[in-house]
Amino acid sequence: MHHARPLPAYLVNRYHGWKATVYTENRGWYRRLAEDGQHPRSMVISCCDSRVHVTSIFGADQGEFFIHRNIANLVPPFNPDGHHHGTSAAVEYAITGLKVAHLIVLGHSGCGGVEGCYNMCSGKAPELEEASSFVGRWMDILRPGFADLPDGDDASRKQALEKASVVISLENLMTFPFINAAVESERLSIHGLWNDIGEGSLEGYDPKTGQFKPL
Repeated sequence: MHHARPLPAYLVNRYHGWKATVYTENRGWYRRLAEDGQHPRSMVISCCDSRVHVTSIFGADQGEFFIHRNIANLVPPFNPDGHHHGTSAAVEYAITGLKVAHLIVLGHSGCGGVEGCYNMCSGKAPELEEASSFVGRWMDILRPGFADLPDGDDASRKQALEKASVVISLENLMTFPFINAAVESERLSIHGLWNDIGEGSLEGYDPKTGQFKPL
């Protein structure tokens, strides 16, 4: 593979700094993680957005969360068609292999993927309608949420669609037979959260009211 290039110097320097400090001071812990394998209690499905720092939000230690990130923190419906399904594979492994007790879908403010879906559904992003657009076809998962948006200005409707991405993902999770069985037997609980990046706040989805409430 002749196109690959050496890592940028600033990242190499950061690695050496981490190895000399954090790793050296916690060498025993890292070796234990390597030898004992991972035993996370929770899986988090979050957005790829670089501003969403899951472990920082929850003060999590290494090995505590099994984290899967994708555009707009979406989960597709169960579809065993023999094709490539990265998110579904991660979910399957977390539930059937790692046997996590909690599965969290974490949405956030200012989501670029959700904005893309909003623009696409509004007719303002024809490039996302192309069959060749990976982003557009992925955001098709969220189209039902756009159809149900309340009236209002664009900002409020986009925020509502961000929260809809969480709810739709929760609904789609329950179409997976092994998740449905784990929830029904109380071996697994699923949770929906929305993070306001600027305010540092979290809201949790309440299925009784269908609303998100501050934690």
